[in-house]
Amino acid sequence: MTSESSATAADYSWIRASPSLFAYALEGGYTLTLVRGLSPVEVLDAVGAEPRDACEGFHDLVFEHTEILDAYGYSPDSFLAGAFTVPGEGGDWTLVLEFGGDVGTRPRFMEALSAGSRAVSHTSNGGKPMDFFHWYEDGELRTTFEYPADRTGSTPDELNAVMSELGLNPTGDTDPEVDEKAAVFALAERLTGVRVTEALLREAVYVTGEVGEESPG
Repeated sequence: MTSESSATAADYSWIRASPSLFAYALEGGYTLTLVRGLSPVEVLDAVGAEPRDACEGFHDLVFEHTEILDAYGYSPDSFLAGAFTVPGEGGDWTLVLEFGGDVGTRPRFMEALSAGSRAVSHTSNGGKPMDFFHWYEDGELRTTFEYPADRTGSTPDELNAVMSELGLNPTGDTDPEVDEKAAVFALAERLTGVRVTEALLREAVYVTGEVGEESPG
């Protein structure tokens, strides 16, 4: 079920380093989604994204994101999703990164993206924050949580052993010594074999698309 990765929270301490490019994502909110077996173009097409120009690196992606915010007066009707190919367990994966977007939290998107395969996402809305983790397998939500001890899905306990190993207590209070966000990055790697690094995000060429907000009802 999990990959051969032995990732730990320590491998993702860089997200809190000063300076860290991921500070922007943590402050304002992000969604990071990993999808196996689909290309970036296929992923963006599946979520109905309107194609835009490619972004040369993380900072270009941030710039294009702010351009959309400016265009909509900071009450956007859509958001920018950037995607690129990365190797992982069982072949190529697509990594999708959004700031303030929600591709990785919309059930209909994740069910479609994981059909016959696997998709994993984790998010933060910045500020408060509220942080979520989602694991989908073959179109089915297997495990999701905001707090490690409060899980739902068709197999809410299947990740308990690896969560415990990473310091995400599945049965009680959180450990104040554990950076749960870094541990969730490591959990995603255990499920995908994809190691996300600062250099990877900084240097990637992102295929981009503009995804509309969900209609009420």
